[in-house]
This record gives sequence, structure tokens and C-alpha cells, in this order.
Amino acid sequence: MPEKAERKALEKGLNRLNENMATMAELSELAIRKAVDGLSRGDRGVLEEVFTLDQEIYGLQEEIEGTCVDLIALHAPVARDLRAVTTSLKITTDLDRIGRYAKDIAEVALQFPPGPPPGLAEIVKIPQMGEHTIRMVETAIDAFVKRDAESVRNIMQVDDEVDRLHDEVFQEVVGQMERRRLDIAAGARYILVARHLERIADHAVNIGLRVVYMVTGETLPRIRAADRAERRPR
Repeated sequence: MPEKAERKALEKGLNRLNENMATMAELSELAIRKAVDGLSRGDRGVLEEVFTLDQEIYGLQEEIEGTCVDLIALHAPVARDLRAVTTSLKITTDLDRIGRYAKDIAEVALQFPPGPPPGLAEIVKIPQMGEHTIRMVETAIDAFVKRDAESVRNIMQVDDEVDRLHDEVFQEVVGQMERRRLDIAAGARYILVARHLERIADHAVNIGLRVVYMVTGETLPRIRAADRAERRPR
């Protein structure tokens, strides 16, 4: 294939990859937003939507993986193009895990009776933690779409705040249970929700650090969650 035609075919493949990555990112962000909103309002309809989003995210992950393999095998990209392909492969794992944790939150929320979850109004740190986590995901995804490395250079500091809130949620829940204002089953569910939010924040950190590498070629700091994130069982 002539060099000009080869470059055109590579660019077409990269454009398709970027479009699918942007869609997967949007779905992952939407899944966590719906999971947190559905939990807060006890809206079972919204929570059920998270399961559909999770399946769509997983389907896109498989399609993106196939595109990346084809790009490498057929076009042998180099330099920035190669970083874009390999980083996209890694980021799909983080986005998939975000969708999975959003589903986990929805599953926990659906264990409560219909209506606002009992005792959640008194556990003020969970909504705060949800807001911080959603902002982290939004920032990381926006950085990826815009190829903006500078906007995520401090993302690990933001994650420290989420970790602090995670510890405070645990203390709040334990305190409520000790005062018999919250039963053990509900308390355990809230602790699980906080744990899922904390892991979502870890994956947002991963995405941010990968964007820095993709755009600048800088060596990545240690990735917190992706090296422990297994492929989801089906």
C-alpha cells in the first residue's frame, strides 16, 4: 500500500478508535452518575438503567480491543500514534471497571426497600464522596478526550481527599450503628458503597496518569488500581 494511502487508513482507524473511546467514557461517567443519584433518591428505575449501561460499556471495550489489535497488526503505528493505541487499550480497562463498580453500587442500592435509603441523610460524607468521585471521573475523561495532560497533573491530590472521605464514612457508619440509629445490614451496605466509590476514584487516577503519558510520553508513576483490576467474569 502506498505511504499516503497507508497513512490515511491509519488515521481512519485512529479516528474510529477515538470515537469509540469517547463513547465508552461518556457511558462510564453516566453509569456512576446514575448509580449515585439512584442510591440517593431510592429510584429503582434509574438504578436498573445502570445494568444496561454496564453491558454497553463491556461491549464497547471488546470492540475497542479489536480495533487496537488491528491497528497495531496492520499499520504498525509509532511514536504518538502508538502511545494513543496502547494507552487506549489500558484506559478501556479502567472505564470498564468504573462501569462495573457503578453496577455494584446499583446492586447494593437495590437491596434497600423502595424509597430513600434508611439513614443515608445522616451519613453526609457519602454524598460528598460521590460528588468528588464523579468530578474526578469527569476531569479524567475530559482530559482524555481533549488530550489535555495539564488538567490531570494534580489528580492524585484530589484522590487523597476521596480517601479521607472514605475513612470518615466508615467512622460515620460505625457511629450510627453504635447509637442504634442504623441497623447492621444497612451500615454494611453503605460501607460497601464507599469502598466502590474509592475504587472508582483510583481508576480515575489511572486514566489521568495514562493521559499524561499518552500526550507527553512522560514515564508513568505507579498505577494504583489497574494492575489489580482483573478482567470481569462473565
